[in-house]
Amino acid sequence: MNAGHDHPPAPASGTAVLLVEDDAALCGYLAASLRGMGYHVETAHDRSQAIACLQQVNAPGLVLLDLGLPPHPSTMREGLAVLDQGLLLHPGLKILVLTGQDDSTAAQEAVRRGAFDYLSKPVTLQVIAQALHRAELFAKEEAHIARAGETRLHITARIGEGPKEAGAQAEEQLLRRTFAAAGYKVSETARQLGLAREHVYYYLNKYGIRRPE
Repeated sequence: MNAGHDHPPAPASGTAVLLVEDDAALCGYLAASLRGMGYHVETAHDRSQAIACLQQVNAPGLVLLDLGLPPHPSTMREGLAVLDQGLLLHPGLKILVLTGQDDSTAAQEAVRRGAFDYLSKPVTLQVIAQALHRAELFAKEEAHIARAGETRLHITARIGEGPKEAGAQAEEQLLRRTFAAAGYKVSETARQLGLAREHVYYYLNKYGIRRPE
C-alpha cells in the first residue's frame, strides 16, 4: 500500500480486536504489537475459539482472521466458516482476512461473503493498523447512518485502493466529515483515513468536494 512513511493511526480508546491465527508465534507477535498500538486484543487459534469470543456480550467489533485454520490449515474452509458465522452473529462486524500472497481466489470469496477487507501476506504492521483504522471509521459511519434512520450499508474496501464499491452515501459522508475535521488539509485527511494522498485527491474529485471559499 502506498501510504508514505506516516505512523500508523491510533485506535479509539478501548477498541477491541479479535485476532484469529493458528500460528502461536505469529499470533503472539501480532497481539503484542496491536496492544502496543492501543488496541484491546483477544486471540483465538481455531474456529470454536473464535466463535466463542464472538458470542460474548461485549464481543469485539473488528476481526483479523487468517483463513487457514486447523484442522484444515491448507484450505480456507475453517476461516470462511468463521467469517460466515461471525456475520450471522453480528451483521455489522468488520472482518479483515489474511491470505497468501497469491491467493486471490480466497480473498475474492471472502469479500463476496462479506469480509470488509483482505490483506495479503507478508503484510506490515503499518498496513494492518491502517486497515483496522479504516474499518473502524466505516463502522462509525454506518452507526451514524443507522442513528439517522437510514438503511445500513454494506461496505467493502480493497487494501491499497482505499474505499471500493462502498455505498456511495457512506463513502461520501465519511470523506466530507474527515476532510472538514482535518481543516480541509489533504495530507491530514489521508493520514486519518490511512490512504495515500493521491487517493484522497481522487475521491475529492469523484464527489466534487472542495475547500470552502
